[in-house]
Amino acid sequence: MNFVFISPQFPKHYWNFCDRLHKNGVNVLGIGDSPFETLRDELKNSLSEYYYLPNLGDYDAMLRAVAFLEFKHGKIDWLESNNEFWLEQDAKLRTDFHITTGEQFENISRIKSKSAMKKYYKLAKVPTARLQKVTTFDAAKNFIAEVDYPVIIKPDIGVGATDTFKINSAADLANFFANHVEVPHVMEEFITGDICSYDAILNSKSEPLLESMTVWPPSIVDIVLKQLDLSYYTVDYVPEKLREIGRATAKSFGVKSRFVHLEFFRLTQAKKGLGEIGDFVGLEVNMRPAGGYTPDMINFAQSTDVYQIWADMVTADKRILPDNGKHFYCVYASRRDIHNYKHSHEEILSRYEKNIVMCERMPEMMIPQMGNQMYTAKVADLAATQEFIKFVQEKL
Repeated sequence: MNFVFISPQFPKHYWNFCDRLHKNGVNVLGIGDSPFETLRDELKNSLSEYYYLPNLGDYDAMLRAVAFLEFKHGKIDWLESNNEFWLEQDAKLRTDFHITTGEQFENISRIKSKSAMKKYYKLAKVPTARLQKVTTFDAAKNFIAEVDYPVIIKPDIGVGATDTFKINSAADLANFFANHVEVPHVMEEFITGDICSYDAILNSKSEPLLESMTVWPPSIVDIVLKQLDLSYYTVDYVPEKLREIGRATAKSFGVKSRFVHLEFFRLTQAKKGLGEIGDFVGLEVNMRPAGGYTPDMINFAQSTDVYQIWADMVTADKRILPDNGKHFYCVYASRRDIHNYKHSHEEILSRYEKNIVMCERMPEMMIPQMGNQMYTAKVADLAATQEFIKFVQEKL
């Protein structure tokens, strides 16, 4: 099997996907924008060949790179980046090279466009917030008259919380239209709730081989704009309600043979037409692994190896690694250099010496969302999770 992995060196933990494929006997061929000599040894050892391309966004150059690898190694069976930024390009490359094991370009809009997603949530009978494409100022005012302030405005096609705004007033709305009309946006009614993701590895029948839930802060936008501290956590088991709607959503979108990250609101305030406190409401789908170190957090929470489960999905279309039943909470808490904290770095390491599983400075491009210094720990339950977050982030 020939597998072309796009950008295997970023995010930096993605070398694990290539390593497990290689261990499963796959011929792994990398295309990346970092020189070969800068790759970590584990990645180098898992690649049969690496094609250095300074600009992965140059589609003509990407075509030549894949064509070269196909000429040298034979028909390409899989092509994947597992990266939101490259999903559309991945699909175009698959279509152009007749690689049928992943999303095709003609179908990609349903998983990239937030407005297009609504149809598939409806098919899955999953409630969603009301949404309208932002075309004119008057249309936006009419929508707000229907749903009331606040509303969320975000790009119809976008990654993460980039260019996302909470509109609280007519002044906010006027400011938005004065400064942010260069790309298509959508406006959505505001939902009060936690964000819970259904993270899963699906086989070729859209059946889950692994399922997990991570609880995220209600507003990544506020964290970025107000320079707040980020914390989130992966739980020990998936609630049955989330399991049901996560599976229904995956089936409705017809997504298969993928690692997926499906986001839902868990209402903390009842919303007419959507549900009561504790009910789940569809937010958006992401047909790739969750961002940051969440795949590793799932590993720590379930005492497993999601990279191996994913590789086994690719090569055997089934889960081979058993669930040993040892489940925990895994919590991420970060700090920003601009704040002063009650407890020192050394105090955190000393107090949670037996719990901390990752501790490092974050790369520059991830600091706005993820903070400067992160601590990730494996703990017993929700109470211990909340205690860890408070100790790490308590300020003077």
